[in-house]
Amino acid sequence: MRKLPVYLLLDTSGSMQGEPIEAVRNGMQTLLSALRQDPHAIESAWLSVITFSDVARQVTPLTELGQFNMPAIMASGTTSMGAALKLLAERVGIEVARTTADQKGDWKPIVFLMTDGDPTDDLAAGIDAVKQAKLGTVIACAAGPNANVTELQRITESVVRLDTADSNTIRAFFKWVSASIATTSQKVDLNKKEASGLADLPPPPPEVNVVL
Repeated sequence: MRKLPVYLLLDTSGSMQGEPIEAVRNGMQTLLSALRQDPHAIESAWLSVITFSDVARQVTPLTELGQFNMPAIMASGTTSMGAALKLLAERVGIEVARTTADQKGDWKPIVFLMTDGDPTDDLAAGIDAVKQAKLGTVIACAAGPNANVTELQRITESVVRLDTADSNTIRAFFKWVSASIATTSQKVDLNKKEASGLADLPPPPPEVNVVL
């Protein structure tokens, strides 16, 4: 069975302390509960979580949905977004099977990156690494008024913005992420087609604004 790899890159810098990081934890629980009730997601979706603050860490390697356990996520430090992108590219190279002349590899990874601030390290090096990784859909989410949309647009053309980083808004974002994973799982399961951008995902809720 070809895996549908899903990587969640989560900003866990100090500015996420309090309500935002708690909302991320709750949002991930909601995402897991929803996906575990979806037969297509159970069949194909594998999840990984990479957090970034002073350093980037893969707190959960790419794991089959049924075996996935919620990682402990704490907020502190700076925003090493470039390091997170480099780590993403490295892990995709190890965890995702490539198509060869002899076999079909896994589906291209879907990536959701959420941040509430500015990168504090070398973002360009991370962007270069990601471009070499041949990812599928990459969605960047600017959570709250202090997130730098312009920097996120250097990473991907698919950027969404949350006006606030409160619990209700972040919960709405994770529900949309869950629906997007479920929809993509159905596409690859039934139609053998991958999502190629925002147009192939469900319409975002009112709390999630597409940046044009």
